Amino acid sequence: MSYKIVVDSCCELPAEYEKDSRFERVPLGLEVGEYQILDDDDFNQAEFLTKVAAYPKAPKSSCPSPERYMNAYHVDAEDIYVVTLSSHLSGSYQSAQLGKSLYVENFGEKNIHVVDSESASCGETQIAMKIMELADNGMKFAEVVEQIEKFRDEMNTYFVLDNLETLRKNGRLSSVKAVVVSTLNIKPVMGADKGTIIQRGQGIGIKKALAKMTDLIAAELKEGEKKIIRIAHCNCLQRALVVKEMLLQKTNCKNVEITDTAGISSMYANDGGVIVAV
Repeated sequence: MSYKIVVDSCCELPAEYEKDSRFERVPLGLEVGEYQILDDDDFNQAEFLTKVAAYPKAPKSSCPSPERYMNAYHVDAEDIYVVTLSSHLSGSYQSAQLGKSLYVENFGEKNIHVVDSESASCGETQIAMKIMELADNGMKFAEVVEQIEKFRDEMNTYFVLDNLETLRKNGRLSSVKAVVVSTLNIKPVMGADKGTIIQRGQGIGIKKALAKMTDLIAAELKEGEKKIIRIAHCNCLQRALVVKEMLLQKTNCKNVEITDTAGISSMYANDGGVIVAV
């Protein structure tokens, strides 16, 4: 059975899969005042972060249209798997579902399954890579769907950001009751609960917050020897390398992979943000 994995552009695909025909990234839009771009292969992170730093308001994003998703499904592959941003962060999931309905109306029934990652960035990557593994092992569509939903439910996402303002101004921190006092240099350790952002802890300064995050991961990680830990960073490779080293020391996981964030993840994580999914 042939298959295709469609991801929105918040998914950080490893470099070796960016041109892989089994994958297609559907771009979201980015807007910083008059500066409007698609989060595609032409995304320039340095230019974008400079625009964000100089803009007094919050940058915004726009989800792909249902028609754009429908077109991504209109291929020869028999099975289509779709991975999107958490439906609590973006309309991408709803748009992908509408795209599925449009496809059925225009072209008839097809195996299409849309996964709400309940995460973002490298959390989406984890799910996309797991789908590839299952499909490449010859698993049938219904079995992949069952297994990937279970995998998603067992996955955890953690992140530490230098700057929460984009999330706050865009209303993505509504469930976080405690307001962190930035003048005290308190950095929260954040996580996700069914796709909603929650606070898991905090540290005074970025180093202690990152250490706290790795302690949480180590305490909650099960069967780490069988898993890949994925780290995405926004323009802070050295921080990501420090987090990787701490995770290798604190867990029995031997495979930790690092990627830089693309556009949407860069917008939400802001310069200096680190995201971990396992």
